[in-house]
Amino acid sequence: MSRGDPRLADVVAAIDAANARDPSTIEIGGRLEPAELVYGRRMSETLAHMAPQASEHLRIAARGQHIERWTSSRKSSPDGRVGYLRWRKDLQGFHAERVGAIMAAAGYDAVDIGRVGALIRKERLKSDAEAQTIEDVACIVFLTHYLDEFVEKTDRDKVAGILAKTWSKMSPAGRAQALALDLPPSVSALLEEGLARLRAGGSAL
Repeated sequence: MSRGDPRLADVVAAIDAANARDPSTIEIGGRLEPAELVYGRRMSETLAHMAPQASEHLRIAARGQHIERWTSSRKSSPDGRVGYLRWRKDLQGFHAERVGAIMAAAGYDAVDIGRVGALIRKERLKSDAEAQTIEDVACIVFLTHYLDEFVEKTDRDKVAGILAKTWSKMSPAGRAQALALDLPPSVSALLEEGLARLRAGGSAL
């Protein structure tokens, strides 16, 4: 796959068309838009800011990492952490498969499809720079666009834990980007609280 491949536009358009069917909506500029369509655009915008020279593999993975996410409800998997992790893993496989089918229809070969699938599944997260980049981008999108709503409807202790786990997933570059965000002091306090608990539990940060 060469940079500037014209097939990229076809893949992005197909991903957007799929996500445009999301029945859940959010308000953007005074109008309601499909939630996952907006999420995909936010991922692309944040990637362009954080990694302007990103490969097409990474650009496709970022745009499609939540493709048709609404079709697999969290309630479809058992409660608890084990059920949650299984749901997440199954979702990543589904997203990779859907994006792979779109890429195949656009004429990409198995090597390109496999690479994008690996990025969507976030394989070798700490050793693959591109996989780490997509994780950093997802974390920044969450902190920028979805944190306020999450804090409003979630228990304080759980928020602290989620923030700490989000921080631990990020690279130094991702953390620097997070620190540059205009987050309220209360969020910083919750992050510190969560990090303290992780340290006390012996988790590496």
